[in-house]
Amino acid sequence: MQDAANPFRHHPNLATKIIPANESRFRTLDLSHMDREMRSMGLPENWRRSDEDREASRLETLEGRWHEDMWVFAYGSLMWDPAFHFTEVRRARLEGYHRRFCLLSEVGRGTPEQPGLMAGLDTGGTCNGLVFRLAAETLEEESKFLWRREMILRSYKPEFLKLETAHGPVEAMAFLVNRDNPLLLPPMSLEETAKRIAAAEGYLGPNIDYLENLAAYFELLDLEDDELFQLRDLARTYRNG
Repeated sequence: MQDAANPFRHHPNLATKIIPANESRFRTLDLSHMDREMRSMGLPENWRRSDEDREASRLETLEGRWHEDMWVFAYGSLMWDPAFHFTEVRRARLEGYHRRFCLLSEVGRGTPEQPGLMAGLDTGGTCNGLVFRLAAETLEEESKFLWRREMILRSYKPEFLKLETAHGPVEAMAFLVNRDNPLLLPPMSLEETAKRIAAAEGYLGPNIDYLENLAAYFELLDLEDDELFQLRDLARTYRNG
């Protein structure tokens, strides 16, 4: 019988692969320090959302949901570094959206001179990933870390969507691309995407590390995404070339 108190009961191999919340760099992120760093790099004062604006987004999105558990869909770095405490993790599949490296990263994984690319959920296709369950009694506190991690810029728009898991369907919050975001790029070839990722490096490290981690998790979970693995292989070639 599975231990219902074990968050990794469905995927025990992930227990040592997901960074514990209290060890995540996003948990202790000093935004005032980041502000100074970004200003030293030439970014404007308003390079990120204000704390008040970010908090307003959190409260609006979660209105009426405070007394129930909440699922969060992870399709990028949230898979291995969610930065929040969770009570359950499952493999999940989202229909109607696909992962696309379409968001310019001028800070975390790139610079204004050589921006990297981050993943977003765009319309069409399917997307495999993980869903994490946040307990209702921790939602107020843990969602603050989630918003500070994912909503520091205006790259994403949170929305609740239906996903399929091996243990039944769930409604989970997913971070879709914000179409009003000036950093959103139109579709480009796999080769051009790989070249950009191979060359970029920013505040959080090389862009290719993000891609390598994502591909490694898909291999670990035996998830299908042929395009992701092709992109990784191409980026490796350009990086080493």
